[in-house]
Amino acid sequence: MLDIVINSLYTNKDIFLRELISNASDALDKLRFLSVTKPELLADKAELEVQIDYDPEGKTLTIRDSGIGMSKEDLVANLGTVARSGTTNFIKALSEGEKNDVNTIGMFGVGFYSSFLVADKVSVASKSNDSDTQFVWESLNGEASFHVGPDPRGNTLGRGTEITLTLKEDADEVRERERESLFC
Repeated sequence: MLDIVINSLYTNKDIFLRELISNASDALDKLRFLSVTKPELLADKAELEVQIDYDPEGKTLTIRDSGIGMSKEDLVANLGTVARSGTTNFIKALSEGEKNDVNTIGMFGVGFYSSFLVADKVSVASKSNDSDTQFVWESLNGEASFHVGPDPRGNTLGRGTEITLTLKEDADEVRERERESLFC
């Protein structure tokens, strides 16, 4: 199902980075909005930022934000079930002739899954202010399952989300473009 959704929606592999940065920006906006009435949400880390790191040796690309973060339950609800993130509505839109319509991108909550266009493995570490524990969600491309549990590294984020993509071998051109755009 995931393969059908991703390959029906995305015709350009580069879209994954825009989608992940957009999600990070949304997490910052949500925290900024909530901190207006609850300034203590920013107490541990006032900086609101998005960072992108590329590791050529590990063939990984990491997008990290200091936004609202997710609890274990949030990870399962938001990432663990494609259908809960809007796939039913997306499939309906496809059947009504909206295939590859740029207006459908971002509407169905499937933007995160575009990462599987370029990644063999996706790991999402996240820490919310509502939990003392940082959790990690992991899935391999092509598998219908995922794993969520406490992050063995402990609390490395303080607050926010870190998405690490282990890039596919055929993602060389994407890796090279990202490296050039990050360091130029």
